[in-house]
Amino acid sequence: MADPVAPHPERHLVSRIGWLRAAVLGANDGIVSTASLIVGVAAAAPDKGAVMIAGMAGLMAGAMSMAAGEYVSVSSQADAEAAAIATEAAELRADPGGERAELQRLYQGRGLAPDLAAEVARAMMAEDALAAHTRDELGITAAMTARPIQAGLVSAITFASGAAFPLMIAAVVPASQILIAVAAATLLALVALGATGARFGGAPMGRGAARVTFWGALAMLATALVGRLFGTVV
Repeated sequence: MADPVAPHPERHLVSRIGWLRAAVLGANDGIVSTASLIVGVAAAAPDKGAVMIAGMAGLMAGAMSMAAGEYVSVSSQADAEAAAIATEAAELRADPGGERAELQRLYQGRGLAPDLAAEVARAMMAEDALAAHTRDELGITAAMTARPIQAGLVSAITFASGAAFPLMIAAVVPASQILIAVAAATLLALVALGATGARFGGAPMGRGAARVTFWGALAMLATALVGRLFGTVV
């Protein structure tokens, strides 16, 4: 008789996708948008007071905007999921046999023999029919379920944390050095953020760092050119 397979611990990073997405997006937006704003104002006129006011306003407005936007977006996803599950529950009440056949066809499409697919479908329906259809037909799982409040809070907090970094750099350097210092420090921070986000998500760190840094550099360059152009004109 074969020995039973010993259980072993598994770590699946997909369970982190919900909060990781909001955290990386919030921190990245906080760093990039605030640093770009500071660089643009500094390029127009190296007035430290104006730079700090613009940066603080960007931090507050951005954090609130991120929280509201993420909450509304994920709430819409949650509403769609709830509606789909309610529809599936109604279909199960109206035609359980048809729903079992539908589940069987899904399992056959994934490679199970017809007899085995029918047996698995019956077992799943007997255990928790709605959960089986929610997972296997709709593709909604506990790890991927939309959580609007969590997403909104994480986005706001991480945006503010990211935005605070270029603000601190601007606060401690002379006004004449703000543009260069903030741009350089922000690029380094974006490399670290991109690599960290990729690491926690199980993706290649180099690719994550390069992607985030490229777009951040492009944003700062664009705002610096706008600030220099309009600052010179004024």
